Amino acid sequence: MAHYTGLIDKYRDRLPVAADTRAVSLCEGATPLIELRNLPALVRKKVRILAKFEGLNPTGSFKDRGMTMAVTRAVEEGARAIICASTGNTSASAAAYAARAGIACFVLIPEGKIALGKLSQAMMHGSVVIQIRGNFDDGMRLVQEVAKAQPVNIVNSINPYRIQGQKTIAFEVIEALGGPPDYHALPVGNAGNITAHWIGYSESAGADTAALRLPEGMRNYRKQKMVERRPIMLGYQASGAAPIVRGRPVENPETVATAIRIGNPVSWQQAVAASRESGGWFAECTDEEILRVQKLLAQTEGIFCEPASAIAVAGLLKDLELGKVGEGSTIVCTLTGHGLKDPDVAIAQSAKPVTVDAELKAIEGVIRQHLPKT
Repeated sequence: MAHYTGLIDKYRDRLPVAADTRAVSLCEGATPLIELRNLPALVRKKVRILAKFEGLNPTGSFKDRGMTMAVTRAVEEGARAIICASTGNTSASAAAYAARAGIACFVLIPEGKIALGKLSQAMMHGSVVIQIRGNFDDGMRLVQEVAKAQPVNIVNSINPYRIQGQKTIAFEVIEALGGPPDYHALPVGNAGNITAHWIGYSESAGADTAALRLPEGMRNYRKQKMVERRPIMLGYQASGAAPIVRGRPVENPETVATAIRIGNPVSWQQAVAASRESGGWFAECTDEEILRVQKLLAQTEGIFCEPASAIAVAGLLKDLELGKVGEGSTIVCTLTGHGLKDPDVAIAQSAKPVTVDAELKAIEGVIRQHLPKT
């Protein structure tokens, strides 16, 4: 079997790169599509639910798919530095790929509003971390202003190459299932990912994406008709950061799901167009619902995802109960990041360690107390 070298090399003929473009890669992509065996039985629904676990990318989130493209093109264009605003995952990915490419990286993060797992990555990879007294939306405004005056390339999802890399999730899902699912559910923060998914599915169906009104570079690159239909796209936002659901920007978004704590998504209009064109919808989940499902996934399926990822499954379960998603359906949920990104939240909702003396009798007592009853 040939050595896997990353999604650019795998999908080079379907991405805006030349045959001789040197890919800046950490072997991202090729993440597992894990069928949930226990959760559907718990909710008593006859559906097939699969998790596309993007937490197993090199830096632990789906951002690596877009970052390999954004940094590859930045290097090809002669950039010496990249910059991004981030709630965490983008900064971790940008820092890693900049290190791989040998260029500088600057990240703007909201002070005190970033999970430590993500902050540690950005710092360890050697980026210059700038904390601002403001939120992600303030950071996004600032990096756009900085890029007009300084020789830095923005690698947020307004960068069209980010979206091109992220569309490859759809390619992989189709390859794994032999066709598209009936529904595809995912978290929505800055809204670039749902847009990217839809582009990938549309290109695979040979369909146009003119309705998205995409900027140059985000339009269909090469349409290769391999499937006859596209899935219904389901986008879920946290109740405290649900601008698309509310129909207006949220000035001070708040949610435990830090990766989607965004009040004014950059790709808002494209995401709405993708949802509408697919026949899908947006809905919201409370923090309590998100954390409950994060724990449920970990304890019933062995999948440890970050809170923002769990909203894809939490929202789906609600819509199944409401009858909005029909039984007999095949549904893919994109789990965008690994649970180790935010260990503090995981520890806070877990049982505390049991401390005993270093004696056999004490250990056996704990085991008897916790053994499942037959």
